[in-house]
Amino acid sequence: MRNNWSKVRLGDVLQRSEAMIELQPDVKYRQITLKLWGKGVVLRGVLTGAEIAAPRQIVTRRDQFILSRIDARNGALGIVPPELDGAVVSNDFPVFNVVADQMLPAYLGWICKTAAFVGECQRASEGTTNRVRLQEGRFLAGAISLPPLAEQQRVVARIEALAARIQEAGAIRQQSARQTEALLASNLSSIFEGVKGWTSGKLGDYVIDACYGTSEKTTDDDTGIAVLRMGNIQSGQLDTNSLKYLHLSEKDRVRLRLIKGDILVNRTNSAELVGKCAVFDLATECSFASYLIRLRIDQSRADPRLVAAYINSPLGREYMLREKRQMTGQANVNATKLKALPIALPQLPEQRRIVAYLDHLQEKTDALKALQAETSAELDALVPSILDKAFRGEL
Repeated sequence: MRNNWSKVRLGDVLQRSEAMIELQPDVKYRQITLKLWGKGVVLRGVLTGAEIAAPRQIVTRRDQFILSRIDARNGALGIVPPELDGAVVSNDFPVFNVVADQMLPAYLGWICKTAAFVGECQRASEGTTNRVRLQEGRFLAGAISLPPLAEQQRVVARIEALAARIQEAGAIRQQSARQTEALLASNLSSIFEGVKGWTSGKLGDYVIDACYGTSEKTTDDDTGIAVLRMGNIQSGQLDTNSLKYLHLSEKDRVRLRLIKGDILVNRTNSAELVGKCAVFDLATECSFASYLIRLRIDQSRADPRLVAAYINSPLGREYMLREKRQMTGQANVNATKLKALPIALPQLPEQRRIVAYLDHLQEKTDALKALQAETSAELDALVPSILDKAFRGEL
């Protein structure tokens, strides 16, 4: 049923806080910042007074309302949580006390996440393109629907109960996603561990060419040749959503042109990502960047897809981690070390049978991930829907 709540000016329920302090150079202070689109108040960092640009700062208290002059129009606002009581902010973040006998901070904390409230902030912001700022007077002249305190408490309790259930469902979805990845890794391990009758050797036994990519600066000019980079390797597959391009000389074009079955290995990255690889299987002409190594496999003896699966398997990752421990800074693996990777493979017909099985398993895994992503999107849409109903008095 539609509510008959009163409309109240924000200026009647919010009082500007002027609790300023002079920072001491040797004292450490927690600084607050705000995430966009209703994601709330978070810790920016801990700095000494000497490291903070403005020597005078506002001291915040739990349950105060705070917003960003620049990004309130983008949902950068919220309630100060208990753990950030006493943290400081600059004057670019106006801080307000909530009039306790009229409005619950928790009620304001939820209503400020709604599109209608952010719309009030957008209407209160003005300025040139790069200097749009919230005009405090216009903001405080805006109005919100405000029921009696008892009804506010009921609405907040209902929202929090539903939000907790959504959060629980999201946690289950994330656990399911982790289990899906673990299932694939477990199957890879079972394939490659404890095998008998397979030919043992080194990866280099099957590599007919190992080549580093180009270090030339790429552009967005898609009249050139697409250049695959380390970010294009995602979960053992090639992701072409973000491509860069190069106009290569004919000599480099021949040297760097990828053919189907080439394995691209990430040679420089964080420890978790170095050594990850994918098989090139695109119809588009592509080359590759310098942080990748191309391994061209003798396909009369080894199926590149099975070789790549082994490199990405727990056994392959263990080898990469062991190599990483010999280095400092960013992890790196070179072509020589890649070719030294121990590997055992069956005869080619058996390799192709295993690849077919892995393809089937990957299809099932991808379908499960797609379902999980769909569920995640539905969960994300629930909170705005709940808030919309709550502040129409329909919850």
